[in-house]
Amino acid sequence: METTEQSEHRTSRRSFLVKGAAVGAGTLGAGRLLADASPAFASGGLTKGDAAILRLVAAIEIIETDIWQQYNELAGIQDSEVPGGSGSPAYTDAVTILDSDMAQYIHDNTEDEISHFTFLNAYLQAHGAQTVNLDKFRTLPSSQATGAQQIGRLTNLMQLTINTSFWTRYRSDSLNPDLGDVLPNAVPDLASGQHPAIPRSDADLAPTDHLNAIAFTAGFHFAWIEQGGTSLYAGLAQRATHPEVLRILLSIGGSEIMHFQTWQDKAGNALPLTDPITGLTFPDLNADGELTQTNLIMPEPTPFLDRKFPIVSIIRPTETDGAAMATVRAFTDDGLFIGQSREFFAVITGLAQAADAARHGT
Repeated sequence: METTEQSEHRTSRRSFLVKGAAVGAGTLGAGRLLADASPAFASGGLTKGDAAILRLVAAIEIIETDIWQQYNELAGIQDSEVPGGSGSPAYTDAVTILDSDMAQYIHDNTEDEISHFTFLNAYLQAHGAQTVNLDKFRTLPSSQATGAQQIGRLTNLMQLTINTSFWTRYRSDSLNPDLGDVLPNAVPDLASGQHPAIPRSDADLAPTDHLNAIAFTAGFHFAWIEQGGTSLYAGLAQRATHPEVLRILLSIGGSEIMHFQTWQDKAGNALPLTDPITGLTFPDLNADGELTQTNLIMPEPTPFLDRKFPIVSIIRPTETDGAAMATVRAFTDDGLFIGQSREFFAVITGLAQAADAARHGT
């Protein structure tokens, strides 16, 4: 983990934003936001429910920032916008198989997530509501691969079990999880075992197919992360009270949709291969018809609300009941929190339960 001395001497944007989630981020925009606060909030600030929703999504964005920062350190662009790390040439080359612009995309997604939680905390503070700071839980180890910072992390990217049913869900014209449907995994092996999405140790020492399998795992994980945010914002927006809070959820949620669209396209470039070390197999996704066809990246029309209506192209799922806790369970099942403390789970569960308890008008 970073020491106090290291933190004091780091003047980079990441140091300011990530290490100062509750204080620094609020200070960043609080002056202007307080001055321009919506008149509707002047007498009482945010409703309890709106504040709970915004705290939950702020926590999720902090967690996503931690994930993306680790990817950026190894395979993204390290600059003044997203500093930290020095890059892993071997891992970067493997990720580039998915697209030659991956370094830029990873960088930009990381910067977006930083902006999301920074804005949300600033907005909460501007309206007198409690902000979110998870720094005390940055205790998980970093990858030992060349290029990774050796600091404490919130998330573990070295033991993932990735549910890839999002892939078939967006290509199905007859199945929607909101209607109780269960969709198959596009890459069954990713959903049935613990696999690293970043190398545990120096990537230069890994056999080529093993390193490519790690990079392809990351490619599907990128899309998995962002489809969760896509649905979460749509689910929680239905519980917001004030139009400005609704505007925030719809606007940030829209950016998560753009992320997902990008990553599912890139993941489709994963080559068929079997990892010689773990046995993880990536199938030919174009061999089994439209349910896994790689160039079907627009949401196929599907049943919505009730099967009596015509199928329609939509974000899915968007069920609001239990949406926040479903996200926490999904992150947990993914393996992101392997090694985290009981206190961490209590905090994140409490934030999710409060968001799920929010109701329009309360």
